[in-house]
Amino acid sequence: MTKKELIAKLNDLEWEDFEVKEAKAAVPKSCWETVSAFSNTSGGWLVFGIKEIGNNYEIQGVTNAEKIEQDFLNTLRGEKFNVFVDTKQQRYVIDGKTVLAFYIPVSAQKPVYYNTQANTFIRRSSSDQKARKNEIDAFYRDQSFGTKTSELAPNTSKDDIHATSLKQYRDYMARFNPDVSYNRFDEDVFLSKLRILDNGQLTYSGLLFLGKRDTIEKHFPDFRIDLLEIEGKSISEASSNYSFRLGEFENLWDYYFECFKRLKPEVDVEFQLTDQGFGQELSPGLKAIREALVNMLMHADYFAPAHSRIRIFTNHIEFYNPGGLPKPIEELKAKDLSLPRNPLITKLFRMVRLAENAGYGFDRIEANWKTYNNTAPEYDISFDATILKLYTHAEEESTKTSETLGRDFRETLERLQIELNKEPTDIAYVMEFLRDNYDSFIQYTSEHFGNTSETLREHFGNTSGTLREHFGDNTVVLLLLIIFDKNTTAKEAAKTIGVSDRTVETYLTKLKEANVIERVGSPTFGGYWTLKTDKSKE
Repeated sequence: MTKKELIAKLNDLEWEDFEVKEAKAAVPKSCWETVSAFSNTSGGWLVFGIKEIGNNYEIQGVTNAEKIEQDFLNTLRGEKFNVFVDTKQQRYVIDGKTVLAFYIPVSAQKPVYYNTQANTFIRRSSSDQKARKNEIDAFYRDQSFGTKTSELAPNTSKDDIHATSLKQYRDYMARFNPDVSYNRFDEDVFLSKLRILDNGQLTYSGLLFLGKRDTIEKHFPDFRIDLLEIEGKSISEASSNYSFRLGEFENLWDYYFECFKRLKPEVDVEFQLTDQGFGQELSPGLKAIREALVNMLMHADYFAPAHSRIRIFTNHIEFYNPGGLPKPIEELKAKDLSLPRNPLITKLFRMVRLAENAGYGFDRIEANWKTYNNTAPEYDISFDATILKLYTHAEEESTKTSETLGRDFRETLERLQIELNKEPTDIAYVMEFLRDNYDSFIQYTSEHFGNTSETLREHFGNTSGTLREHFGDNTVVLLLLIIFDKNTTAKEAAKTIGVSDRTVETYLTKLKEANVIERVGSPTFGGYWTLKTDKSKE
């Protein structure tokens, strides 16, 4: 049976993600990788008693359902895993055969692994992949979500506060939040009440926000907020990597104003503003920009190897932030949840009216930007990073001809193809390339595959983010391999992506069922996959 037919038979399960295992007479050892991956990513269903044969599924059933179920659950409750893994389970009898289904929820105690930390897995599309060290480190930091920057920074004192920054901060508070009680305190009480200083030591938040750069770099060696101005709509279109790059500044307080100064000219300002960028009213565009900037600074993972980055292109602004979200973005937007990664930094911004509350402000960014130029922000979210993109024009510029777009994309293909020839490829690099060149990618597919590009936009939106959200990074890489070399085999693709041949077959099925690709010629020898053209629109 097909995947759709299988799901129809198990129709009371919520198929967020799933993995089938034959498990005819015993719990398969490979299931522990999937338990780890589901626990560390977004949860999913693990189904025993079903065999995957190419693109189809065959219900074989399990021979001793009670024993298999107990063995599986006892292992999860035992010492094999580093944390307790809770489940809910269902049992089905289909055509006289018993099938067991276990839902593995996402864990609040990541990373979840079995036997040793080396057995930490994450879910990418429909495959289980071993987590890298930086990904495991990110899980540990997320365990302390909302607390890490509240800890004391060793070997620091009041002397490590940048005096000018502190004075400017207090002056700003007195001006824009005159009624707050902190204005009445002397300096020592002020620093203590705001937990910039605690028992004679700076908190990490206080150090980052108002500290001296030299001291900050002892704890955060690569401390910086990157801001690049790029003469083009993408990196590949620009004649150089950037036309302006922000220099080094003392702390987050200084970085805020320097970044705001560079962002301000990107939007139309309708009102008289102070030197700091504020007046009696702010234009909606400037409000959205300010909210996005403060959001980035409040919620960054400052202990990650990556750092916050703003890229100002000719038609959009991109805010990149290391650190995942504590909840799905839909839930954060719907409930306006106050779950800041860095609550003390958030409070310091709130006390000077640069942040309205401790939430993520997605709704305010969206509302103000829509009022400003009637476009919606775009998001590209992974478990360890968040990207927000704001288009600075109501419509994307369309002055380039199809010929020019195609040429621009072809001029950058060499870099991409070099990466795709690696075994395995750098998935993150490929995804960033696709994001920066999505319009040219659509143009390229239009030139080579006709109305396929229209089908891609129609089904998966106008950005690489929606394409990735629907398929997952690995499947998108497979799609690129098919586009650039129709003779790519499943075995070759598996080496490039770093997964098994069988997993690639699963990706192919997903693309085929979405009517994105089709098979030409023999299904076993001499044939090839290609993008599917919508014949009705030709």
